Amino acid sequence: MLPQEFILQVIQANPIESVAGSYVQLTRTGSKLKCKCPFHPDGTPSCVFYPENNSFYCFGCHVGGSVITFVQNIESVSFMEATKMLAERAGLTLPADDRSSDEIRRQENFRRRLLSLNRSAAKFYFEQLTGADKRGLLYLKNRELKPEIIRKYGLGYAGDQWDSLCRAMLAEGYTEDELIAANLCTRSAKNGGVYDRFRNRVMFPIFDLKGSVIAFGGRTVEPDGEPKYLNSSDTPVFRKGANLFSMNLAKKSQSKRLILAEGYMDVIAMFQGGFENVVASLGTALTPDQCRLIRNQRFEEVIVSYDSDAAGRNAAVKAINLLRAEGLQVRILRVENAKDPDEFLKKFGPAEFRRLLENAEDAVSFLLDRCKEGIDISEIGSKNIALQKAVKLLAAIENKLERGSYISKVAKEYEINRTELEEAVADALGQNRRKQHRQERQAVIQSPMIRDTVNPDANGHRREAKAEKMILCYLFRNPEALPEIRARLQPEEFVTALNRKIYTAFISCADRGLPPEQAVYSEDFSAEESGYIAGIPAEYDQVELSGQSVSDSIRLLKQHREFELPAETLSDEEFSAQFSRLAETKRGGSFL
Repeated sequence: MLPQEFILQVIQANPIESVAGSYVQLTRTGSKLKCKCPFHPDGTPSCVFYPENNSFYCFGCHVGGSVITFVQNIESVSFMEATKMLAERAGLTLPADDRSSDEIRRQENFRRRLLSLNRSAAKFYFEQLTGADKRGLLYLKNRELKPEIIRKYGLGYAGDQWDSLCRAMLAEGYTEDELIAANLCTRSAKNGGVYDRFRNRVMFPIFDLKGSVIAFGGRTVEPDGEPKYLNSSDTPVFRKGANLFSMNLAKKSQSKRLILAEGYMDVIAMFQGGFENVVASLGTALTPDQCRLIRNQRFEEVIVSYDSDAAGRNAAVKAINLLRAEGLQVRILRVENAKDPDEFLKKFGPAEFRRLLENAEDAVSFLLDRCKEGIDISEIGSKNIALQKAVKLLAAIENKLERGSYISKVAKEYEINRTELEEAVADALGQNRRKQHRQERQAVIQSPMIRDTVNPDANGHRREAKAEKMILCYLFRNPEALPEIRARLQPEEFVTALNRKIYTAFISCADRGLPPEQAVYSEDFSAEESGYIAGIPAEYDQVELSGQSVSDSIRLLKQHREFELPAETLSDEEFSAQFSRLAETKRGGSFL
């Protein structure tokens, strides 16, 4: 693995407030900084940054760690890749004697092999466009795509042979296991043979933000081919719900506005028309991760361009709610006199399409129109049903001025008294707040019962796990106390495995003169474990920990270990003394 000293150098050379500030809007509160968490839908700033030790922690989703962990999470890269990115940012050179562990090296090599395989597959598909089977090229020609656009997107074709890609890639030195792992080929359940997953399809390579080919989408060229679109499943280099088609090109746009289209061809047609700021989800409904990706690329407004049928409108509603939850402004594109943006651009040209974008309907108005869809508001009963839906929607608008504008709009449309509508919305707001408070109280009540999935040993040993965390937190604050505590408490006396691993890492780094936070923010710990670790000092931020509380915690752990010893290993005197201490503990209560 990378030398701990170098990792410390990378962390110290990259202040977390500077790195995080290039992704999110930070607000200072005393010595700390806050922001709405970029890793989950966050109504209020729950992600806290601690410049004094270059760490962060989200009290909402419990993601946390060092500046390296932050980049690892926000860029969806490995610890090693995040470290390299930050080293490059600080002008540092990776050590020549990089001693990556066998497992990490194996994983990194495997990822590199799959990325290389995807690139080779994309090249193969591109070359097949001009092969004997011209159906793919004919499809793209009929869609009026220019040669330079075909090259820009690396579009290709998978013919009708069962194993043409497989044979070509095996000839280049890739293995069957790699082809299956990349989701390019499938193994037959009948004879164990390997065959191509994509056949008779126009191929759309999917790129990550760095320009690497990570997956593919394929559109059938057969009139009755099913499914119409076939997309890569998740692989070690691709997560469908965390990527967007053409974001590698859209992020280069100078615009703060992003167009969210429904499919690959919609995106490519708009790009060819001069609109580079356009993306599409990858064969699934929009996900929270994709919305965060949009926000993290510094886009502020999203224009949703979905089909106008019932399925498209329903998908648009879901997309609006997800995008607004990430603090993005949302508008809806209504394509006039054409079935989709591609046809509109062909009929009326880019200038008219730009006008269409500028006049896109705001999302709230779209949702309010949906409230009365299929309802005759001239009839009192139906009107009340639509109004109840509208009131719930108005109460969900956080900004008071924005909410007031839409209250006026609804009062006028429904021909009702504005004051009465305001009162109804105020009641709904109150109900929302009371519901939120109930949920928060319930979460507090239930929190001790929630299973700890990161440190599962804690589920059966809550007192001991709490004592361990208090000791670790004390060491975060007082690293100079480690020699004394170490003399009194050995790692094997920790009850839970993860806390024991953290304590061992403290000792290991102390022996090399490194601070404790360096011990735990390393590639030895997963991203989830780093979040758990960052949560320890955050959890006790407002708690004064004394030497006595640490002594009590140590005594509790020692007592647990003593009681856990098998009775047959104890002498009669030791067993009698242990029994007496257990009885005394039950009478006097716990230490914590």
